[in-house]
Amino acid sequence: MSKEILSILNNEKLLLLRDNHFARMKKLHDKSYDSPAAFVQMGINGARPAVLGDNPKSKVEEALDELTRHTKLLEDKIVFRPLCVEFDIYGVHFPDKIFNAEVFQVDGSWQVKTLDSSIGSLQKPDLDNCPTWILARELAKEFVNANVKLPLFGTPTISSALNVAVNLYGQEILLSMMIDPAGTEHDLKIINDTLCEIHKWYITNVPADQLQPVVSWERTQPPGFGQLCGCTTQLVSPDMYKKFVAPLDEEILSLYPNGGMIHLCGSHTQHIPVWREMKNLHALQLNDAAAEDLEIYFKEMREDQIFYINTCPGMTTEKIMKITGGNRVVIVTPKVKPDAIKLQEYSGYK
Repeated sequence: MSKEILSILNNEKLLLLRDNHFARMKKLHDKSYDSPAAFVQMGINGARPAVLGDNPKSKVEEALDELTRHTKLLEDKIVFRPLCVEFDIYGVHFPDKIFNAEVFQVDGSWQVKTLDSSIGSLQKPDLDNCPTWILARELAKEFVNANVKLPLFGTPTISSALNVAVNLYGQEILLSMMIDPAGTEHDLKIINDTLCEIHKWYITNVPADQLQPVVSWERTQPPGFGQLCGCTTQLVSPDMYKKFVAPLDEEILSLYPNGGMIHLCGSHTQHIPVWREMKNLHALQLNDAAAEDLEIYFKEMREDQIFYINTCPGMTTEKIMKITGGNRVVIVTPKVKPDAIKLQEYSGYK
């Protein structure tokens, strides 16, 4: 690692600017904010996707070198633009590959072929000898060894037990909840135990003030918060979610000192009663169709549960502010340059 990269990415002034943004965001959780809203634009991910055969040390050095070109972004006192290193490994199918599913690309997008084995027979993978996990682990080790304090490190998409089960079995896992609950519970537990082991490794081996879950540049949380993907919860009833899935999601979030967040992108409001009772769930990340249900979530979730909102045509910044008054919300602005005057007005930043 060059002395220039080390100097830039350990700059104390930049670290202070980054941590000031974290302090503003944490106040949302503590309900002690002096600014009614925090704003996060698309930060910068310096890492390119990683595949088996890549040299982890070279990949990390390449990512860090890229980030040195974007440090000016952190000087914006209104919009948080974090600098991140997050390696995409098989996209959302990273856990599926660990379970030895066939993962392949179609038109540049990762897809998965469902397993031929029957539900109830899933075995825990041998992580120590899994090439995909070895690659992910080595990338994280090289990042830590680089000894740079400024960039955040995002994990691959560790996902959630239900997401992975649907990828591995398709609709059959949903049917099995009714006709083979024991087999369903077995496989979901195997999946969740594996995901927990992966989370624990990152928690143990990556500095807490730099560790971020997936999409680190956009769903940036204060240190000590985890995240899981709740995309497929829209496919199950409240009763099925409460029985089979909620305890597993709670277990993953409980691994982190401050609990964490669930990402949603569809129609999920049927699960609000369960999410309201999950003690380790402190945030929901809403985009696409889920963002359009913000008003329902805002009214019905707990006062200590906040929302990360991706703006979209159906949920503009103006509409978000009308619904929330700037309370309990982190607004992720679009890639276009935001109106700084309006953001300053909304954020209450002086």
